[in-house]
Amino acid sequence: MIGIVPADWWTSVVNFQDYAELFALLKNSVLAAGVVGFVGGLIGVFIMQRDMAFAVHGISEMSFSGAAAAILFGANVVAGSVVGALVAAIAIGVLGAKARDRNSIIGVLMPFGLGLGILFLALYPGRSANKFGLLTGQIVAVDDPQLGWLAVIGVFVVVALFVLWRPLTFDSVDPEVAEARGIPTRLLSIVFMILLGLVVAASVQIIGALLVLALLVTPAAAALQVSSHPLIVPALSVAFGLTAAVGGTLLALGGTLPISPYITTISFLIYVICRTLSRQKARRSAVGRTS
Repeated sequence: MIGIVPADWWTSVVNFQDYAELFALLKNSVLAAGVVGFVGGLIGVFIMQRDMAFAVHGISEMSFSGAAAAILFGANVVAGSVVGALVAAIAIGVLGAKARDRNSIIGVLMPFGLGLGILFLALYPGRSANKFGLLTGQIVAVDDPQLGWLAVIGVFVVVALFVLWRPLTFDSVDPEVAEARGIPTRLLSIVFMILLGLVVAASVQIIGALLVLALLVTPAAAALQVSSHPLIVPALSVAFGLTAAVGGTLLALGGTLPISPYITTISFLIYVICRTLSRQKARRSAVGRTS
């Protein structure tokens, strides 16, 4: 009967049969998830501070179209993803100095990038799994060259963030005062957008374009629920990102589903737990003040 869930549906979600052999074959995916989880958690702090969660989605759509074009024309998928993400990131950084302008540009780029990517995939004659892995993530998509690309991107972004940490934090928290103090806020914004584009391009390879927010926004949002300390928040965000990315990948190794449901579910549960703890703390504080 249509609509009845098969009795063995659970084995398609989690199945640890022959898990050791699968882990040995797909260890690149676990390592890549670790890179993306670490870098995504780190840059996510600035995404939240600069109120740019919407920009992540816009860049991911263009990254998806670049990767889809690379598949169609037989080019390097990571390179295509990076090119698409950088085009969107630079456009947003240059043209979207003000929040209203930025949101308008993102609103234009998102449907264009998604439609262009779907066009490229529709023209691609290969297997449908290869096509839609860019949208929903694909556990077997990371080979040695791609892992090398992701590692290079990750190291570059982490080093750049540590070098720019103080001025970028100042510009993110109070851009008007930062500009008055002589910090080149316009240039810093463009550089940050380029770094964000690189991280989005790396994340699309793991979790897909549609759900990239789960690794670049949710960990930092969860961390901000339980702390505001300038050192604790990045540490928690990185820990949450690693837990979601690596934990989701390890679970996905034994299932037949795309990797994204595992990562997004773990990331969401972390956020719910942190938000619950935050509300309990606020409630205790309120009771303490009234007693």
